[in-house]
Amino acid sequence: MQNRRLFWEIVEKIEESIDSGQYPCGGRLPPERVLADLFNVSRPTIREAIIALEVRGRVEVKTSSGVYVIEKAQDVTNQLPVSAFELTQARALVEGEAAALAVFSITEEELNRLHQVLIAMEKGIDAENADREFHHIISAATRNNAILYAVQNFWHLREHKQNIKEAYSNVCHGSVDKRLDEHRNIYNALKNRNPQAARMAMHEHFNRLINSLFDASEAQALEEIKRKNNETRGLYSINHLVEHKT
Repeated sequence: MQNRRLFWEIVEKIEESIDSGQYPCGGRLPPERVLADLFNVSRPTIREAIIALEVRGRVEVKTSSGVYVIEKAQDVTNQLPVSAFELTQARALVEGEAAALAVFSITEEELNRLHQVLIAMEKGIDAENADREFHHIISAATRNNAILYAVQNFWHLREHKQNIKEAYSNVCHGSVDKRLDEHRNIYNALKNRNPQAARMAMHEHFNRLINSLFDASEAQALEEIKRKNNETRGLYSINHLVEHKT
């Protein structure tokens, strides 16, 4: 799991270097071996970081030429209203099929990485990044960059839209055991090469999540009703008159 944490750290460090102008737009990143030496990691880890940077629209990989920094695409995160319910439904639809598709192409090395992520989840090590990495591995295992791009953007919405961040934080921290069991079921279906089971396990994961979002939303609405009722009761109550008379 340490290598997986390094993967995201390297993505962030390279993005910082791009933003600072160290690697300007139109320029080429250092070769893979140079980056591996620079960050003291393996070349496969650098490859994973480059894939993520490409998905994020920060670099373009040109065959037999290199990896080039491109102009950052305009962030539309805050331009379109998206609710936590919409995001979760979209994730269920896309990631359910991604899990079913990944069954046919996921490698033993990727299955081992998923298993390491599960161990990290069991130990409570960096749970949020472990969750993100679990879904990233599966989407990458589809060998379909459009699916990988979609899943990465789902996570971008989850991490940058304030309403979604708040909604997810209200439900994710209170269901650690259930979330772990759901991820185990997804992993076992992939390991057993069962596409229908993989799809169903992913759907069950998101079905529980969206129902938890509804429960949290209803509880919040009830709290708001109670708050307003208490304000109204305080405004119109005649308890003080009754008590004074007594």
